[in-house]
Amino acid sequence: MQLLNIGFGNLLNTARVLGAFSPESQPVRRITQEAKAGAMLIDATHGRKTKCVLVLDSGHVVLSYLQPEVLAARLGQEVTENDE
Repeated sequence: MQLLNIGFGNLLNTARVLGAFSPESQPVRRITQEAKAGAMLIDATHGRKTKCVLVLDSGHVVLSYLQPEVLAARLGQEVTENDE
């Protein structure tokens, strides 16, 4: 089992992470609000601004203050930017 440090000593099992998203888009905001209403939201920001929303295979949504690019680098994944 590999663990991912999402900040402040909080760790996630990497096998459970489905995606890491920027919280700016409306669909991600909606996912966050629905998770909060359903008691499936885990806030690991410790009061800082949310910069990344992680979706887990269990349906939980985790908020982190680290950027998605930083978390992807910690996972060892390559991040590509698509121009629109």
